[in-house]
Amino acid sequence: MKDGIRNSIRLNLGFLRNLLSVVPEDKMTTQPPGLPNHPAWTLGHLVHSFQAIGEELGVEPWLDDGWETKFGTGSKPVEDGANYPARDELLAAVEDGAERIGRQLDLMSFEDFAAPLPDARYREVFPTVGEAATHILCAHFSFHIGQLTCWIRTTDLPIHSEMDER
Repeated sequence: MKDGIRNSIRLNLGFLRNLLSVVPEDKMTTQPPGLPNHPAWTLGHLVHSFQAIGEELGVEPWLDDGWETKFGTGSKPVEDGANYPARDELLAAVEDGAERIGRQLDLMSFEDFAAPLPDARYREVFPTVGEAATHILCAHFSFHIGQLTCWIRTTDLPIHSEMDER
C-alpha cells in the first residue's frame, strides 16, 4: 500500500509541476465561468488536505490557522490574487506536504494502515487510516489535477503534449 500511495504522489506532483509551468502568476486566480477553483485555491487546498490526512497518519500539524479559512472544506476561492501566496510558494508548500507525508509513510506498518480512522466524522466513509490515506493522497489529489487541466483548457493556455489525453 505504501509504495502505491508514494508512487501516486510522485506521479501527481509531476503532472502538477507540468500543468503549472504554463500558468503565469497573474492568471493564478482567474475564475472562468463554471470553474471557480482557480490554481491558487486548488494548490492551497491540496496543501490543507495533506495536513489533514497527515494528522490522521500521525504527522504534527505544520500550517497556520489561515490555511483552514482560505483552503479548507467549504472555503470559497476569490479572484483577488492578494489573498493567496505566489504560485511558486504554493507549489513548494504542496511538495513540502508530500515530503512530510512520505516520511510518515516510511514509519507506518500494515497495522497502522488497518487501524480505525481517528477522525470519527469520516469513519463511515473511510473506516481505516489506509482507506482515507489512499483516497486523499491518490484520488483527491488526482481529482484536483483534473480540475486544473479543465481550468487550463478553458483559459486557452497550452498544455504540454505529454499531458494531453492522459
